[in-house]
Amino acid sequence: MRSIDVNEAIDQGRFGGFQWMVVALCGTLLIVDGYDVFVAGTVLPTLIAEWGLTKPQAGALQAWALFGMMFGALILGPLADRIGRKKGVAISFVLFTTATLLTGFANSPEQFKVFRFVAGLGCGGLMPNAVALMNEYAPRRLRGTMVALMFSGYSVGGMIAAGLGIGLIPGFGWKPMFLIAAVPLLLLPLVLWKLPESLGFLIRQGRQDEARRIFARISPSTVLAADDRLVFSETKGASASVAELFRHNRTLRTLMLWVSFFCCLLLVYLLSSWLPKVLQEAGYAERASLLSLFSLNFGGMAGAIAGGWMGDRFGLPKVVVAFFAAAAASIALIGLNPASGVLFLLVFVAGATTIGTQILLYASVAQLYNLSVRSTGLGWASGVGRIGAIVGPTLGGVLLARELPLGQNFLIFAIPAAVSALAMLVFALSNARTRDATQLAAA
Repeated sequence: MRSIDVNEAIDQGRFGGFQWMVVALCGTLLIVDGYDVFVAGTVLPTLIAEWGLTKPQAGALQAWALFGMMFGALILGPLADRIGRKKGVAISFVLFTTATLLTGFANSPEQFKVFRFVAGLGCGGLMPNAVALMNEYAPRRLRGTMVALMFSGYSVGGMIAAGLGIGLIPGFGWKPMFLIAAVPLLLLPLVLWKLPESLGFLIRQGRQDEARRIFARISPSTVLAADDRLVFSETKGASASVAELFRHNRTLRTLMLWVSFFCCLLLVYLLSSWLPKVLQEAGYAERASLLSLFSLNFGGMAGAIAGGWMGDRFGLPKVVVAFFAAAAASIALIGLNPASGVLFLLVFVAGATTIGTQILLYASVAQLYNLSVRSTGLGWASGVGRIGAIVGPTLGGVLLARELPLGQNFLIFAIPAAVSALAMLVFALSNARTRDATQLAAA
């Protein structure tokens, strides 16, 4: 009888059609997720005008979906460690697509808040589960690139929201932007049919037959005898508890990741919620302000893919530090009220180094924790980040209500990026110190 380590087999094997299918399915789910998140920023100016909202009220309205995301990440991330990633993904997908569709029938801010909160629960649960699933099926040498490629779907969803907003909102209002969510529901049967369960989860549950069927698709050249057993090298880790995130010299790194998540998501949702409105008030046309949201997400997609590729070669922490430094500079420069061409370039860089870096942070968390607590680690990091996401739109509304000069607003917006750069620098130094100590002990 042989014991075959599937983790080792995936790391040493080629990246084949089965793994590309996982990338495609998870990427498609995140396109829908990204649309749901960024559609709020496209309709915000219209909601302010139609419902007579003040800027702080509009910021609070946006925050309800983000409250839902926080609870979704904290609940559905750890839940998937117990019921399986596939079920976690399916539950999250149904929640946010159905609630987004119902948002199109909202006739008051109160109804809007309820539906957006439920949609947020699903969005918050999908991200950590999709990242954990992709992280498991990708070889270590390609892990950052594949997670980033999958997560670029999030930015594609934002670009679709901006593009549809330009075409639909002037003629039909904001409601069709949410009614379109009925279309992605047609994907649910495909997700349930094709998306694989986590191999590690199946092995922990003793479901060897199901695990063998999936492993045969990953490594068709490996012939399994009847008495061979599949094992996962991390299967016997600690239970999925929050305390485990702070053991094994991970306390400082966990805290620094949480700080970075908080500041990064604050920036992502601050910009995605308020950028079109701020630019309209600064004198840019409505079409140009919505195109800036497209540019922000296009930058996010490019930054995620380029950052994942660079992270696999130079180390994710170094790349993340550099990206956050670039984010601080580009956001501050937007406040100089540049010409449209320069504006779109700066917004592109800001998107690459905030939305793109958010994706790299998820990959960093997935690499820090072992399988048994990976979804818990991702869920808690994402949940802490969601607090920043809630603060972002609310802070934006309060700041804009004070009518500060444009340059001063964007200097304030750049501060979280600078804090994130410092936090990830501490993380990188701690990571290197831990790695050196481990190598010394082994020697």
